Amino acid sequence: MVCRILVAHNAYQHRGGEDSVVEAEIALLRDRGHEVDVYSRSNDGVGRMSSLALARTTLWSDRTESDLAERISRFKPDVIHAHNTFPLISPSLYWAASCAGVPVVQTLHNFRLMCLNALFLREGRVCEDCMGNVPWRGVARACYRGSHAASAVLAGMLTLHRGLGTYRHKVARYIALNEFCRGKFIEGGLPADRVVVKPNFVDFDVLEPMPRAGLLFVGRLSVEKGVATLAEAMRQLPDAELRVAGDGPESGLLEGVAGVMRMGSVPAEVVRREMGRAQALVVPSICYENFPRTIAEAFACNLPVIASRIGALAEIVRDGKTGLLFEPGNPRDLADKMAWVLAHPEQMEVMGRNARAQYEAEFSAEVNYRLLMDIYDGVLVGRR
Repeated sequence: MVCRILVAHNAYQHRGGEDSVVEAEIALLRDRGHEVDVYSRSNDGVGRMSSLALARTTLWSDRTESDLAERISRFKPDVIHAHNTFPLISPSLYWAASCAGVPVVQTLHNFRLMCLNALFLREGRVCEDCMGNVPWRGVARACYRGSHAASAVLAGMLTLHRGLGTYRHKVARYIALNEFCRGKFIEGGLPADRVVVKPNFVDFDVLEPMPRAGLLFVGRLSVEKGVATLAEAMRQLPDAELRVAGDGPESGLLEGVAGVMRMGSVPAEVVRREMGRAQALVVPSICYENFPRTIAEAFACNLPVIASRIGALAEIVRDGKTGLLFEPGNPRDLADKMAWVLAHPEQMEVMGRNARAQYEAEFSAEVNYRLLMDIYDGVLVGRR
């Protein structure tokens, strides 16, 4: 039985869903009596580093190597569970763990190991050109933050550690968030026998019933989230109401669109309240989402989801049962689905109950905990 877990996570400059997932998983383990130590680095410090120092750290962090050796010696973890390691923690974590004889479980929250921008998205379209290859195209196209230099450093890290066998031999188990993503990781070169599936989760009680009206979008207003498609769909439904919780670089696309009420970035309790009174959550992404936590939150709140029929979204949302799927990037199809939702409240109530049932069966804290323990125990059995 795993009792002591060392969690490693490189926090992002702009807090996102992945940071929330890590915090929730730590709380899940501690609430059930496990000892959890956290090794954290923050990208807030990146701006104070020289380009050369950052590049070297991205390839191999001496600080991580020494920090991990000290933590392992002091805390004596059964397992190290890594989340984001880019760029400050670096793959040196896997080697430090291997030297100490501690197995590593790595959750794959995005496609960074196969794609420089981690999204398989270029110029508003799915792009898999670097899948399973040396990512030189990503360097030529400056796919990471629009920088050839930064893209070259990231490509160098991936190429170096593929060559060293880091990803094939130093990680005991990879966690993909669904079967679609598992397939992509295997296609990209990870060992199939080491990639397992465990989705994200939330820990929500049943909400008190309340009247439902209108549609809801929750998330960052950025290109990959399909904001342009959402804005155009709303222009075709002038009588519909859409509440938007979130902000980002594409927010201007929603300015002046009839029926759109922008709420900006709001606390989690406000999001949950809005999920309790909306008729559907709209997820119009144009990229391969790994697992938007907002979908688990919506299902927990008896809220069906209208989602793009792309990647894992078509696996998570069951068309006609827990929501509706539409052609990604097609505002007419999205508008038709939103209009259907607003015109069929009774059918949406049934879908809402189905969504809650799917949450309880697949995305609840208790189910997730059992899956996580099975993964940890399997790693230790394999080690023995």
